[in-house]
Amino acid sequence: MSANGTRIAVVGTDTGVGKTVVTAALTARLREAGLEARAVKPVQTGYPPDDDARVVERACDDPDAATCLRYLEPPLAPRVAAQRQGDDVSLDYETVLADCERELEAGEIALLEGIGGLRVPLADDCEVIDLVADLDCAAILVSRSGLGTLNHTALSVDALERRGIDVRAIVLNEYAGETVAERTNPAELERMTGLPVETVPRLESDGADSATVAAGVRDSLPAAVLRWVAPSEWDDTGP
Repeated sequence: MSANGTRIAVVGTDTGVGKTVVTAALTARLREAGLEARAVKPVQTGYPPDDDARVVERACDDPDAATCLRYLEPPLAPRVAAQRQGDDVSLDYETVLADCERELEAGEIALLEGIGGLRVPLADDCEVIDLVADLDCAAILVSRSGLGTLNHTALSVDALERRGIDVRAIVLNEYAGETVAERTNPAELERMTGLPVETVPRLESDGADSATVAAGVRDSLPAAVLRWVAPSEWDDTGP
């Protein structure tokens, strides 16, 4: 199979919306289907304990499933974290861009996981959305399911589309359908953005770690999400 060097950025409306579990689930499902999928995290802040690439590796049970290019300790935006970590730490945008380009070229399907929201300061005067645009990635936008997501999601779609980024779809994470807002948000977002919207259910994790949650998300990931990543490889029944 060949996806012709597909590049997809899994980006979010904010931090903590579920980019990592969705990235891990996508990577695992694609690899299980025989596609050479690999996740790339440009910069990890809050390390330790946070290590999103490790979550992907564990969910896929394969150390080659993901890589992180730079680790920073402060749990802050990368640009700020690098400044706070000390004079011996440098983070410049051209280096981040070149390193990501090298890693994205290495795989059949490359999944670039964002850092926080789209306008998080990354390096120099550039933001996460600049990296997505400069790497010529399409995007899947991960959002919260409940009250308040309409505004944040629609504004994020607008920001991506203004930069000429192909937004494939929206994933509403941890969907439980317990409120009127949750139940009506998918259809309302489709109306507002003109994009397909899928939901990933809230899983009873019982304190499980992120890799275990990602494995559960993998099993419940709608097939439509896989078609957004590799449309030529996926039909209604699978690859």
